[in-house]
Amino acid sequence: MPMEALRAFRAPLLSPAGRRALGWLAILVLLWGCMVPAQALEHVALQLNFTHQFQFAGYYAAIEQGYYREAGLDVRLLEGRDGRRAEAVVLDGQAEYGVGNSDLLLSRLSGKPVVVLAVVFQHSPSVLLMRQHGGAPDVRRLAGAPVMIATPGEVPFATDEVSLFLQKMGVAPEQMRHLPPSYRVEDLIDGKVDALAAYSTNEPDYLDRAGFPYYQFTPRTVGIDFYGDNLFTSEHEVRRHPERVKAFRVASLRGWQYAMAHREEMAQLILRKYSQRHDRAHLLYEAQQMELLLQPVLVEVGYMNPQRWQHIADTYAGMGMLPLDATDSTAYKGFLYRPAPGAEMGWLYLSLGLAGSMLAVAAAFHFSNLARERRRTEATIRQGELRFRTMFEEAPMGIALIDTLSGQFLDINPRYLAIAGRSLEHMKQSSWMEISHPDDVAGEQEQMAQLLARCLPGFRHSKRIVRPDGAVVWVDASVTAIDTARHGGPHHLCMLEDVTDKRQSEALIWQQANFDALTQLPNRRMFHERLRQALAHGRRDTSRVAILFIDLDHFKEVNDTLGHHQGDILLIEAARRIRVGVRETDTVARLGGDEFTVILSDLDDLQQVDRIARQILDGLLAPFLLGQEQAFVSASIGITLYPDDAGNIEDLLKHADQAMYVSKGAGRNRYSYFTPALQVAAVNRMRLGADLRTALREQQMQLYYQPIVALHDGRIVKAEALLRWNHPQRGLVAPSDFLALAESSGLIVDIGDWVLRAAAAQLLHWRAEGVAIGLPGLQLCLNLSPLELQREAEAPGAWMRQLAALGVPASAIVLDMREDALLGAGSGMAQRLQHLRVAGLQVALDDFGSGHASLTQLQQCSIDYLKIDGAMIGKLAPGSSELALCEAIINVAHKLGLQVIAEEVETVLQRTLLQDIGCDLAQGYLFAPPLSIEAFDALLHAQRPLNR
Repeated sequence: MPMEALRAFRAPLLSPAGRRALGWLAILVLLWGCMVPAQALEHVALQLNFTHQFQFAGYYAAIEQGYYREAGLDVRLLEGRDGRRAEAVVLDGQAEYGVGNSDLLLSRLSGKPVVVLAVVFQHSPSVLLMRQHGGAPDVRRLAGAPVMIATPGEVPFATDEVSLFLQKMGVAPEQMRHLPPSYRVEDLIDGKVDALAAYSTNEPDYLDRAGFPYYQFTPRTVGIDFYGDNLFTSEHEVRRHPERVKAFRVASLRGWQYAMAHREEMAQLILRKYSQRHDRAHLLYEAQQMELLLQPVLVEVGYMNPQRWQHIADTYAGMGMLPLDATDSTAYKGFLYRPAPGAEMGWLYLSLGLAGSMLAVAAAFHFSNLARERRRTEATIRQGELRFRTMFEEAPMGIALIDTLSGQFLDINPRYLAIAGRSLEHMKQSSWMEISHPDDVAGEQEQMAQLLARCLPGFRHSKRIVRPDGAVVWVDASVTAIDTARHGGPHHLCMLEDVTDKRQSEALIWQQANFDALTQLPNRRMFHERLRQALAHGRRDTSRVAILFIDLDHFKEVNDTLGHHQGDILLIEAARRIRVGVRETDTVARLGGDEFTVILSDLDDLQQVDRIARQILDGLLAPFLLGQEQAFVSASIGITLYPDDAGNIEDLLKHADQAMYVSKGAGRNRYSYFTPALQVAAVNRMRLGADLRTALREQQMQLYYQPIVALHDGRIVKAEALLRWNHPQRGLVAPSDFLALAESSGLIVDIGDWVLRAAAAQLLHWRAEGVAIGLPGLQLCLNLSPLELQREAEAPGAWMRQLAALGVPASAIVLDMREDALLGAGSGMAQRLQHLRVAGLQVALDDFGSGHASLTQLQQCSIDYLKIDGAMIGKLAPGSSELALCEAIINVAHKLGLQVIAEEVETVLQRTLLQDIGCDLAQGYLFAPPLSIEAFDALLHAQRPLNR
């Protein structure tokens, strides 16, 4: 038991006269305490470095929650509007405190007496925003371009992170055309500038809302990792008012803890009291982005690391902003705030001295009466005190005796000190409120009030203790009232057990059970739970809920070609882009692989669903940069609505999946809503997939051939082999109805092998007869799926060995590749195609003009033929834009050594226009539809030009 509790047993030793004297003594001490005047609030000013927004929410919270008042301060906030830096305002004496960036270090090293009190942003929000120009993002394009970035003459603004980043990337400030900052994203959208310096917490939100495509560069990618929004003051303030500085810092950090835990409340406060310049959605966006910069889970707000400041100094020196000898830590001694020990307690010491003197007099007066009784009980008390003191000191849990009214520690055992991470002297100068986490203080104070009111004898609770280094310790605390009122009480006994490891383990287990380890999105389990809550809310409010089932198109090709590591990078970026496209209140989850889902609740109208789905699709269209590679993916989205389409989770997910397959079948990069007809189609698709597995075995597949003619003379020079499925019940099934099923099930590889064998045998027959009919060099075009090409990567030479075994020369084969398959996997595809071309095969790019392929990529992938998409050919007319575009494609293709094949030519006018602009080859119903073997054989023997 603590010493103060044991001394309670000595009270009965006083005589009645002694007790009366002590009573008068207590009254005198109380009167002396009342003579100490109440302290008036001190008026101070805090200069912000920008206009009011969530960036300064911690200071608003400290004012509104009374933390500054509790610290004896009346704080006035000065908005940063007139262009003056907060540093100049503080050093001129117009404000006692300010908010500044890491260039405060440069000011200190130049002789200005600034002192950093605390770091708010562990990472600077400064970023470079640049308009997209197509192709890979490259900041070197800014040379000669108009920008809104600090210029070399704007000292010290030329030291900002964005300017240093550009210098490190090889773009000097003088190489750009600088315009004065307007802080308007419209200047970037309207093309007034090509780039601007911005905050990741601010401008990107407005660009995303406008649907404007842009690149975002952060200086951290090149090692420029600075602090941001540092709270600072002057040496004069620290020297003259050390206690005020300490109180201001503590209250400010308490405000930040509160603000980040109550974002909605702070957003409403800012709109009501400080500024309506930004709407609520933007303030909450800013709060979300700030959490990434503050990192409140990993680092206590306000923490600053001297080694990190050394890194910032070294960065400045490495960029030529400081001499190398200026980066020695002694050069900026005093720059980082260290609170002075002790407090202004003189009046208290005087009071205690007076009380002690009076106690001494009273004790002397009664000493003779007490001596005899004390000698008789001294030995018993000493033994009991030693026994209980030993138990107190050696206890495995933290124990402290605390004054319930003031919160001051009266006696503390070593284990309590170890948990709190403080020395005995430090703890004696502190209260339990000061070492507790700000968010836990209010709840514990309420229970303390009930303890004082004797509504309960004690209580148990969990709380956090904040150590001096910023580390947070979770404890299970037990508080019990101690009856020592005759000795200055009331007191209470607090016993602590450190449960941090247990908490962290539980948090980790919960995180792993509910969130995807790769993207940090909710996983399938958390998605189902949130969907259950959303449906319950929808039932209660009779509101709609939408579910978006998102599947990435062509992701498998990227993953298989570039490897799982690059595939993971793509998934992480795709998750980020999807989050950007939805609202703050919406849930984005990853179910596994390349499948994502979105829950949209509280829908005012269905147009919101269309807008969000379109934003997600548009966000995924930009190229994904995967190291040295560039990949393109799109998305197919299926949408289902509650309660319109189903009333339970299982049916809703099944319907969203069916709608997603409709989007894939319709050409991808689109969204589709569920309809009852989709359920029927899904059943048919399932049955068709089952029938497809027996189609090859039962010889239901057959090949048709469509001639490809030379436009200059109309002679057949090639034929495209086209697969048909002769279903016993459904009749002739077109490839568009079953090839997607074949690819998803993996059957496409077996089907491709059969096509190669059957087509090769027929080609050999025609080439043998071609000598007699004048077509000895007839070529066959075979459509190749990405899965078949992937097999070639896993077993190089398999295709060529098959052709050799069939006796077909490689030069007789032209491989038809879809444009999306060509671009889905970067240069790995180019290497694979080059290997086949070296062996003698030729490659044609099918449906050119319907996707993202550039002519540069065609050259890299060694293409022989371009096949212009039939949709473009169908719109050809004299003077049309399609005709001009076709002519441009043909001219550039010829310069690259490629020949051009026009698909789906159906009219004489189309053939004439194509021939006039130099197109080489054509196929379509004008010449012949896809023909059976017998019909095509007859066509070859007819030996007549097909220029009808």
